[in-house]
Amino acid sequence: MSARRPVRSARRDLADRPFIVIWEATRACPLACRHCRAAAVPDRDPRELGTAAAKELMDQIADFGRPAPLFVITGGDPFQRPDLLELIAYGTLSGLPVAVAPSGTPTLTPENLRAVRDAGAVGLSLSLDGSTARLHDSFRGVPGVYRWTLDAWDAARRLGLKVQINTTISRHNLLDLPDLVALVREHGAALWSAFLLVPTGRGRLLDPLTPGETEDVLNFVHDVGLAVPAKTTEAHHFRRIALQRAVLAAKGEDHVAVLGLGPLYAQLHKRAVELGLDTPARRIRRPPLDINAGRGFVFVSHTGSVHPSGFLPLAAGNVRARPLTEIYRTSGLFTGLRDPDRLGGRCGRCEFRTVCGGSRSRAYNATGDPYAQEPWCGYRPGSFPHQRDVARLLLAAR
Repeated sequence: MSARRPVRSARRDLADRPFIVIWEATRACPLACRHCRAAAVPDRDPRELGTAAAKELMDQIADFGRPAPLFVITGGDPFQRPDLLELIAYGTLSGLPVAVAPSGTPTLTPENLRAVRDAGAVGLSLSLDGSTARLHDSFRGVPGVYRWTLDAWDAARRLGLKVQINTTISRHNLLDLPDLVALVREHGAALWSAFLLVPTGRGRLLDPLTPGETEDVLNFVHDVGLAVPAKTTEAHHFRRIALQRAVLAAKGEDHVAVLGLGPLYAQLHKRAVELGLDTPARRIRRPPLDINAGRGFVFVSHTGSVHPSGFLPLAAGNVRARPLTEIYRTSGLFTGLRDPDRLGGRCGRCEFRTVCGGSRSRAYNATGDPYAQEPWCGYRPGSFPHQRDVARLLLAAR
């Protein structure tokens, strides 16, 4: 078995400080994406955190101590805020690693990206939901977004910014995923993030994947992790798959047969081989990081309300009234989500619950209960045949 752990733990106490803080700087956005969590609108909300309040938020994040959480400015489209560069510079001077997650619009010029870099941003997160303009632009609701995104991607890399590419996986692009990964390999990225749709906002109108299809997709993501640096978002059972695949690889057993993978996986794997994605460009697969909603992850809305995730609309407080450090460390919602014994259904009985926990956002949006079982996971607790090996890896992962 690989000397590297198949799952990584954050090198900090996640009950004390988060690994990442996402701030929704605005909901203003010129796009009309079919999956939009925020149901973004053309104009800025007068209730947004202003410049002074945003700086106070960054002071609160810095109060978590070192190492400081990664601070991501997202939206909507953060370029709709005229104080964006000032805020990036302030966060950087406060000791925060700052990244920006803009929308794919004409504002992504080389000049604007250079200004973002010069203000101190270390990374850029861009969304790409198809390998062609037809697929991506239809999903984003505006023609031209695909070209703007690719041009910004190339310009950002030339400027030395780390680029993360985010892909929302839904039925519109399932069979296109290998071609999209090939595009990521061609243009280069620090990370490709496969995001499993959460049925909230406009995303409620999209057809969900079945648990079987989800297993097929996540095993495909695991496969291509040797061709591109890959992670998942709102697919916490990917960590279970990483552990299962590590055990099966060490034993020389066929993962397709043991895990009962289906025809979608066969199609994705076949196309990946055709594109040469089975030939590693990186020798070591990037192990998934063990964080979840409220456990290493916190989301602050444009009005200052604090949530375990941007896709979990339960609020634990507001940074205008209570410090973010206090909300994260002591609120009942956050402390509850950090307790795997609170999980219900199959998640509560699962041997992988301490490193997985399922998507609390998807559970809440499907049932109204943030502790309910993950609806897109079909794993039956205890059914994996090598439980001793799993137990050993689970201990190593903590």
